[in-house]
Amino acid sequence: MRASRTLTLGAALVLVGGCGGGVSDSSTADASLHSVMRSAHITPLEVGSKPAVAKVELGRALMFDKLLSGNRDISCATCHHPLLHMGDGLPVSIGTGGAGLGPARVRGAGRNLIPRNAPEVFDRGAPLWTSMFWDSRVTGSPAAGFSTPAHAALPAGLESILAAQAMFPVTSRDEMRGARGDVDVLGQPNEVAALADNDFTGIWAALMQRVLAIPEYVTLFNMSFPDVASGQLGFQHAANAIAAFEVDACTLLDSAWDRYVAGDANALSENAKQGAMLFFGKAGCSDCHSGNLFTDQQHHDIAIPQLGPGKGSEAPLDYGRGRETGLAADRYKFRTPPLRNVAVTGPWMHDGAYATLEGAVRHHLDPATSLRNYNVMQNAPALVSTYQGDPITLAAILANLDPLTAKPRSLADAEVNDLLTFLEALTAPDAMDMSKAIPDSVPSGLPVRD
Repeated sequence: MRASRTLTLGAALVLVGGCGGGVSDSSTADASLHSVMRSAHITPLEVGSKPAVAKVELGRALMFDKLLSGNRDISCATCHHPLLHMGDGLPVSIGTGGAGLGPARVRGAGRNLIPRNAPEVFDRGAPLWTSMFWDSRVTGSPAAGFSTPAHAALPAGLESILAAQAMFPVTSRDEMRGARGDVDVLGQPNEVAALADNDFTGIWAALMQRVLAIPEYVTLFNMSFPDVASGQLGFQHAANAIAAFEVDACTLLDSAWDRYVAGDANALSENAKQGAMLFFGKAGCSDCHSGNLFTDQQHHDIAIPQLGPGKGSEAPLDYGRGRETGLAADRYKFRTPPLRNVAVTGPWMHDGAYATLEGAVRHHLDPATSLRNYNVMQNAPALVSTYQGDPITLAAILANLDPLTAKPRSLADAEVNDLLTFLEALTAPDAMDMSKAIPDSVPSGLPVRD
């Protein structure tokens, strides 16, 4: 569902009585909250233009088609699934070689866990987005250009930063590409995995060769990109289509919060309004979860426990943003996640360290103490064994602790409950059932439903 919101916050204030004279006793909470919202520059979220239907349908097919994985055994939707609120419900994901969906997914023999939690993809079409991934390894815009792991090999013609992001999961061995020597589900050698890790151009070309060998895909691409000759189609066009599908399916602007910002004074409960005041005030949440996306798109070390296989040469640790900048001061910093639909998109944090939203919220109140007292047993056994909780690692994480979270904050249990009620009000009703986004079949004929 794509809701159209043209009402400004100023117009919304008129509808609820404003913040000046004439405010009734019953609207005092609204007046206070609207004042805070103005200071926080909260307005209805701008989401850009609606994508073309043909491109959306092509993107839907590609999103669910396991043809894009080296072994033809995993699709983009496996980790960003409509039945799982556009995530996978796992602390860290299980990539190629695995079987099943969501929490029931089983890792394949000899396969690695994915280092990080699979982010949901809600509202990523908003023009405000300038970075993708937990470590912001993809940044930029079509106008300014993109900075990505492919550097100069990134093709021209990407229409959004979301499309730029879609270029890279297919290049990851553990996520979708597979290992050298793999044989796919059809018993054929995995030709994509045989390519060098830095051969982005070759990987994308090999995938497009697969895709364009299917006549139905040729038709869908020609309908979506009528000005591009079939011989000029590249994976950037596939990425543009995947992004178009994500924008169409995942732009959800009918949460209680959206309705309140748009002028419906009754959309939020009194507890949610109190929670919003805490969020933008005493609790300090909006210091990082700022603006209409509820993220500053910056990187912070908030003392998240280290779980999972780790990433790169520092494994079993994950340096986060520090992997991209090479700066010791950026180690253990991760991009602030957005909070739209946050109540249904757990587990939470970059490595799914918290199984409940309340646990994640309480961690923010005193990160240092929370890290030292972290209960790793809330995780599945396979993840418990990956926990890096030794004193040296804890000290290294705390060495870069963000000053915004260094001072403990005190909230009563009732205040935490109000804060959680506000966060639940960020959930769009359509996020609860997105099954209509799933196609019945895909052009390759590979199974859609695990």
